[in-house]
Amino acid sequence: MDPGDYLLVALDLCIRSEEWPPLVSRHARNHSYKMKGQKSEGENHTITCRAAIAWATNSPLSIEEVQVEPPKAGEVRIKMTSSGICGSDDHVLKGIIPVKFPLIPGHEGAGIVESIGDGVNSVKPGDKVLTVIIPQCRECSSCLHPRGNFCEKQDILPSSGLMMDGTSRFTCKGKKIYHSFRTSTFTEYTIVPEIAVAKIDDASPMDKVCLMSCAMPTGYGAAVHSAKVTPGSICVVFGLGGIGSAIVMGCKASGASRIIGVDINEEKFPRAKALGVTDCLNPQKLKKPVQQVVMEMTGVGVDFAFEAIGLTETMIAAWESCHLSYGVCLIIGVAPPNSKLSLDATPIITGRILKGVCLGEYKTRDCIPQIVTAYLQHKVNVDPLITHQLPFDQIHKAFELYHAGKTIRCVLLF
Repeated sequence: MDPGDYLLVALDLCIRSEEWPPLVSRHARNHSYKMKGQKSEGENHTITCRAAIAWATNSPLSIEEVQVEPPKAGEVRIKMTSSGICGSDDHVLKGIIPVKFPLIPGHEGAGIVESIGDGVNSVKPGDKVLTVIIPQCRECSSCLHPRGNFCEKQDILPSSGLMMDGTSRFTCKGKKIYHSFRTSTFTEYTIVPEIAVAKIDDASPMDKVCLMSCAMPTGYGAAVHSAKVTPGSICVVFGLGGIGSAIVMGCKASGASRIIGVDINEEKFPRAKALGVTDCLNPQKLKKPVQQVVMEMTGVGVDFAFEAIGLTETMIAAWESCHLSYGVCLIIGVAPPNSKLSLDATPIITGRILKGVCLGEYKTRDCIPQIVTAYLQHKVNVDPLITHQLPFDQIHKAFELYHAGKTIRCVLLF
């Protein structure tokens, strides 16, 4: 079967994807955990474990012993097995995304349910799960709308750093520690609302599928589900990190004839080309604005532009790279607080579409497990995004690799 011929229809999920060669290393690692005061599964008890804490903005992460309280009603306590390092985590640490400190960062996580609170019925102890940064309460106006996925019970815009009852489940040195988007995956054990937990197939390789909770639905989904990139189309992707690389994979799977990759770090270009990028541009080495170069390269502008950086200047560049009449510009990157996007108003009437996208517009608890299943069936492949895997206690090295631009996704293993 040719790439892009598969069609997975499950719930409201529609993915066009590639058939990939057999995947390697399908077995999750077994890791032992040192806990204080551990009782039998399901009993109310506080767990002491290791976690990476950011005590203040721009401060180095510190691995500390933390106390993780039992889950309250509607909550799930998870033994983490892996967590990806996403650009949003770095934005949290730098204060680009407003959060409260001290906190335990991380959101792209996979683990096994250790215990559940009262009223939880969608998962049970022993289940393999993913944490999802955008919950699905299935009750709010967004969840109930066919196209909505930005659940009103999310904790990003704005972030309280607390569970839904307004309290924290983490303590370190007698001090309350805030949650990161109610996920906090840089810890051996975490607490997550049931509405932010996606149960996945028991066969899932837990050292890899953490990327299915963010990178794949956000990037790949932006191309195949939100934009619905068409065969033969021309695309441009601004930012070739983890999310941008997943976008490239989605564009290729959808049959795009040309994919232009834009990044200031040329070390990313060989990996991007291996994933499907046909042309690479470094804006810092161009004599003209990158959008002008894209227009000259294509003659009329691109069919689809994706911004995966989070800067207003690259958002404008993506918008101005689109065909005036039918181009679609999708914004995936998160801009700094209080940023304003200024566009020339007159050409808006020509027909271009500017669209914001979060997690590929997937309804998370319904759709993300289906992406995992597609991965297990070799219909989509997350493996090319994972360039490094490191033990949790080497989290500082993982961030060094990220800042140096030497990794697409580094996965921490617990």
